[in-house]
Amino acid sequence: MKTIQPEALQANVFDLIGNRWMLVTAGNSEMANTMTASWGSMGVLWNLPCAFIFIRPQRYTKTFIDDASHVSQSFFDETWRKQLSYLGTVSGRDEPKIDKAGLHIINDEDAPRFAEADMTMICRKLYHQDLKEGCFIESSIFSAHYPLHDLHTMYVLHIEKILVND
Repeated sequence: MKTIQPEALQANVFDLIGNRWMLVTAGNSEMANTMTASWGSMGVLWNLPCAFIFIRPQRYTKTFIDDASHVSQSFFDETWRKQLSYLGTVSGRDEPKIDKAGLHIINDEDAPRFAEADMTMICRKLYHQDLKEGCFIESSIFSAHYPLHDLHTMYVLHIEKILVND
C-alpha cells in the first residue's frame, strides 16, 4: 500500500460510505473490534481534513473507539460485501467475528486496519458528542431512525493519512 494525503483523495464519498460501506475499527495489538457503517461524512472542519462517524451506544465497537486515540476506516471492493454485511449484524462481544469474516488485522499503524482493504484512512479523534432528541429540527428523522431512543454519538476524526493499494 502507498500513503496519500487526504487532499489527494479522488473518490466519491457518497459512493464510498453510502454504497460501498466501510469498517470502522479501533483497538490495539491485543484486542480490536470493527463494525460496518454506511452513515458518515467527510469534509473540512477546523482547517483539517475530517471524517464524521456516528455510533449507537449499544455497539460493542463504541467502547473501543471511546478508549482509543485513533480509529481506522477501511473500504473494500464489492467481493467483500457478504463479509461487510456479516460484520454489521454480529457483535464481536459474542464471537470472534473478524476471524470468522476471514479478515486479517495489521497493527502497524496508530489504529488497527485490514490487510484486505483497498483503502484505509487512519484518523485521530478530535471531538465527540451525543446526538440529542431536542436538537432535531425535522422530527420525522428522529421518529424514523430512533424508535428505541438510542441516539448515535458523533465523532469528528482528523484524517491523518490514507493508505491505498498501488
